Amino acid sequence: MKLVLASSSPARKQLLNQLGLPFETFSPDIDESALPNENTEQYVARLALEKARTGLDGSQDDLIIGSDQACTLNGLILGKPGTRDAAIKHLKLCSGNWLQFHTGLAVINSETAKEQVVVETYRVLFRQLSAEEIEYYLNLDNPLACAGCFKAEAAGIMLFERMEGDDFNTLLGLPLIRLVSLLRNEGFNPLLPAKS
Repeated sequence: MKLVLASSSPARKQLLNQLGLPFETFSPDIDESALPNENTEQYVARLALEKARTGLDGSQDDLIIGSDQACTLNGLILGKPGTRDAAIKHLKLCSGNWLQFHTGLAVINSETAKEQVVVETYRVLFRQLSAEEIEYYLNLDNPLACAGCFKAEAAGIMLFERMEGDDFNTLLGLPLIRLVSLLRNEGFNPLLPAKS
């Protein structure tokens, strides 16, 4: 049984590497637009599953992993800022507030067609940030392509006052603790050597 990660994200590849398991990757090509009346949890669950499903063509005995994440502030989805001006506005909004990260995770067994989908949540409380601190941080990490406008695995950790959740990796985009549980449900135990 082979692991396949349906993601073009370098961060997700790096996270999955932490498990020390061989895996292949591919870039899923899906429309990531939200559907009408779709809440954040439904949105990330659907996208994670759609990403994993794109790997089914030609797949025989694989466990295909899909994941997607959205960051919300008081119910408003905050996308990736993209520009420095947007990043400054973004971090001003976050200052002193709780952000929620919803990460959808899907595992599909291509042999049985069984689909498992879960959503993990992680919360972060931002410190009160001055304009000078925001400028300085943006120079450190340049997080313009990051949901939440920070890199928690780098200097972005300094922006936080508190964090709440079961798995720090959820904040980074791939909840590894839950992933291991989903893999074990399919008879793939990452703590035992692969059967040949």
